[in-house]
Amino acid sequence: MNKDSKPATIAAHAAGAIDPQSGGVVPALQPSTTYLRDADYALVRSDNIYARADSDNLRQAEEVLRQLEGAAETFLFPSGMAAIAAVFRTLPNSSTVIVQSGIYWGTTAWIRDFCARREITLVEVDADDLRATCKTTKADLVFIETPSNPWLKTVDIQSIADASDATLVVDATAATPILTRCLDFGADIVMHSATKGINGHSDVLAGVLSTKAKDAVIWGMIRDDRKMAGAILGPFEAWMLTRAMRTLPLRVERMSQNAQALAEHLLAHMAVDDVFYPGLPSHNGHQTAKHQMTGGYGSLLSVLVKGDKDDALRVVGKLQLFLRATSLGGVESLVEHRHTIEPHTGIPENLIRVSVGIEDIGDLIADWDQALA
Repeated sequence: MNKDSKPATIAAHAAGAIDPQSGGVVPALQPSTTYLRDADYALVRSDNIYARADSDNLRQAEEVLRQLEGAAETFLFPSGMAAIAAVFRTLPNSSTVIVQSGIYWGTTAWIRDFCARREITLVEVDADDLRATCKTTKADLVFIETPSNPWLKTVDIQSIADASDATLVVDATAATPILTRCLDFGADIVMHSATKGINGHSDVLAGVLSTKAKDAVIWGMIRDDRKMAGAILGPFEAWMLTRAMRTLPLRVERMSQNAQALAEHLLAHMAVDDVFYPGLPSHNGHQTAKHQMTGGYGSLLSVLVKGDKDDALRVVGKLQLFLRATSLGGVESLVEHRHTIEPHTGIPENLIRVSVGIEDIGDLIADWDQALA
């Protein structure tokens, strides 16, 4: 691919991935776990030895993401949590990490447990206080999520990078590389749950890490750990991911447009107390999002309906196009009552998390109107 190719071109052509053997315009699926050697025991292909480290399908999907991120190197993992774990396993005992609070609960819960077992000092801090904490606390790693899930808080990546010498890791799952290229704003490593918007079809579990410096010590540790621990994505999942990414820019554009329109509509609705969405001028992080998000503000938003838990559940139960399921970033719209899922986190009982899909926006708004009536 041309080095100046735009994201839509990179994605549509799968970064140049074809099948040279057949001439097919779609890359072939190669499920083999091992590879041939000739009569002299030399590898038929020097870069293919064993599937725990070597897979054409994996390399193809990684190359698409590497180009979309503007990264030096990209690695895929079997889930987003596996990618996060790979980063944290590089930390020595007794190190210090700063982690943004109010992010995806699965991340927080795992990090807390891991740090306790490894005697790592964990400093959890609200997004608004991150910069000040990074300036005063000597840390080995800083982990942030922007926009955050489910509060949609937006963090100025460059300001955090400037405030600390620690390795900065950004979870940008809700943005995807189409809306925010975190490495361009000072992040050392960017992470996504590729299960969500990057795949976008609710049928592949995957995680991804990309770096701006593949010779960095921490990246070398991640590379070795992934290979030896076997934390890689299978060839079929990688092939499916490559296929899905060909429409990634289109999907993100449509979902962002839909989410913006729905957020504006709900914010003005008499049955709604508030809407959390970076695209709203009333949102606390709107200016930051406007600076570091290009082409839209993503598909994720949270709604505070007027009333209590029963009122929120009544609205969720009445929605017809918004499927009641846990995830985000898919082509189908989803809705979730977060307090039912994680009541221990202090999430408001009247908060409804919404993942907006690619359906007709008139139909989506009408669905909310009838549910709120």
